[in-house]
Amino acid sequence: MPERNIVSFNALISAYSRYHHLAHWAFHLFAQLQTESIRPNGLTFTSLLNACSGIKNQVLGSMLHSQCINFGFLYDVCVQTSVLGMYLNCGVLDCAEKVFCYMHDKDSVAWNTLFFGYLENGKTVEGLQLFGTMLRTGVVPTNFTYTTLLSACSRLRDHLSGKLTHSKVIVSGTAPDLPLYNALLDMYSSCGDSETALKIFRKMKKPDLVSWNSMISGYATNGDGEMAMRIFIQFGQSSRFTPDEYTFAATISAAGALPAAEYGIPLHGQVEKVGLGVSVFVASTLISMYFCNGEVESAQKVFINVLDKDVVLWTEMIAGHCRIGNAESSIKLFHGMLQEGHKADEFTLTSALSVCAEVATVRQGEMIHSLAAKTGYSAEMTVCGSLVDMYAKIGNLAAAEVMFSSVTMPNLICWNSMLGAYGYHGKSEEAFTMFNDILQHDLKPDHVTFISLLAACSHCGLVNHGLYFWNYMKETGLEPSLKHYSCMITLLSRAGLLEEAENVIMESPLGVECLQLWRILLSSCVSKGNQIIGIRVAKQVLGMDAEDSATNVLLSNLFASTGRWASVSEIRRKIRGLMLEKDPGLSWLEVMNNTHVFSSSDHSHPQYDEIRAELHRLLGNLTQSEANQFILDAEAVEVGSSLH
Repeated sequence: MPERNIVSFNALISAYSRYHHLAHWAFHLFAQLQTESIRPNGLTFTSLLNACSGIKNQVLGSMLHSQCINFGFLYDVCVQTSVLGMYLNCGVLDCAEKVFCYMHDKDSVAWNTLFFGYLENGKTVEGLQLFGTMLRTGVVPTNFTYTTLLSACSRLRDHLSGKLTHSKVIVSGTAPDLPLYNALLDMYSSCGDSETALKIFRKMKKPDLVSWNSMISGYATNGDGEMAMRIFIQFGQSSRFTPDEYTFAATISAAGALPAAEYGIPLHGQVEKVGLGVSVFVASTLISMYFCNGEVESAQKVFINVLDKDVVLWTEMIAGHCRIGNAESSIKLFHGMLQEGHKADEFTLTSALSVCAEVATVRQGEMIHSLAAKTGYSAEMTVCGSLVDMYAKIGNLAAAEVMFSSVTMPNLICWNSMLGAYGYHGKSEEAFTMFNDILQHDLKPDHVTFISLLAACSHCGLVNHGLYFWNYMKETGLEPSLKHYSCMITLLSRAGLLEEAENVIMESPLGVECLQLWRILLSSCVSKGNQIIGIRVAKQVLGMDAEDSATNVLLSNLFASTGRWASVSEIRRKIRGLMLEKDPGLSWLEVMNNTHVFSSSDHSHPQYDEIRAELHRLLGNLTQSEANQFILDAEAVEVGSSLH
């Protein structure tokens, strides 16, 4: 150009500032502008500050801030707002707050910038407080303000504040735009109010892909997989949009609780058809879905087919094997992930620690604790809770207490973990004290809290305390789940209150067809030798599933405990005729940092012959009377129990 001026410089600076990888050219032009003695204006600084925001370079941003002051733009609202946004994007909240305080003319853009910045930096509560201050100063909220506020309510799962915000939108007469509609959908879905979300969705004239994804994800998160599938089908029939990876991820998550053959496999086929099978995001949900349906081989195939595996995908495999009780594979995958060069995050560490807790592997748990401390994740609440749980379950309650006491401000997850540790070890008094501490810290007990309390009462046989917490939970509006009922049935039946336990099952909303609860009661009938209730309970279960192996075995044991050997023989003939077997029991042995799993009738271990010979030798050292103390059922004994 024969003659360059501030307009031409600003045009180029603004263009380069929009792209992070070209931001350095914007600063190069700014330097050239100064060498040519051209005075920058407000637009120049606004563009450059936006570039600093994009690349999150606070040093350059602070230098530009000084230049703004030197060139007399201290009170320019547009420049000040850009300075404010730069500090917020760089995470320097104290500087941002100072800039905001010195602004003379705070318009809605400045308020919205600070408001949004608080949320992006995790200061959700402060953001909500700022909104109240904004209203008191007379600033009129915009659609962006309401959208940001609803996002805050969604993050906090604050249904009441979300509804109040919605009412303010209606009263203000503001015509909601598409982002505001989507924020309303997300807020109601996140707060579990899918019904209201659906009403809003149906009012939308032209929902976009984000709207559809919010509805599918909302139903999936709230456990209504069938409704999520209906929305997905409706989306395919009436929408002009093509499903993206978020659409498929939400739909597949919803299908996790539904039969894989009917829902999951066809969805997987669609994913492959549109070329999203290699997407790590979609693959992780496919793996989770297959594990939920017990399709381990299918999950493994999805994992293998993704070439560029990240820590999320590895974590899903580790957690999946943990959920189905395959601890050995979980540990191997965890070490495999580390060997591949991936760094474990808080979710990976939590899953790995859960495995160690379940199989009580001391050395593995301590090694993972060291890794968590080394990477700085041991201070994370979820990891801390898992460490407390792990140490409690490997028998080291003192270490669990030390871990808990090291947390400055524990959240409910940590409190629940320590409460569960006391319950697991039968420390009822400590558990009750912990519960009072939770209340004193203004925390609201959740389902997990009461599971731990009921478990503690069950371990110690404290029926009255258990009934107190059972009623307390109901009074707070929490509906008992299967785990709560299991604890309650165990508590009552262990105390010999078999009829009371039976009544609880009959009156439960889970229905009389809940096999797990009846089995717990039947097991107690066996230990108490109560044939009358035991036979009645067994008939109830066998009426639902005549081939239920666990019930047949328990009924056989009930007759054996009362000397009815003819009935025992009859049931065992029935078991053999139906080819029923007990589910193989498992036990673990940790040797040289390797976890070996014992199971019955497995000959796959490379040292099987040596193990079998050693078992024979040990058995031979027992006298006949000693052997009889251990061998109670000759038909059930198999010397070939082995390691794999």
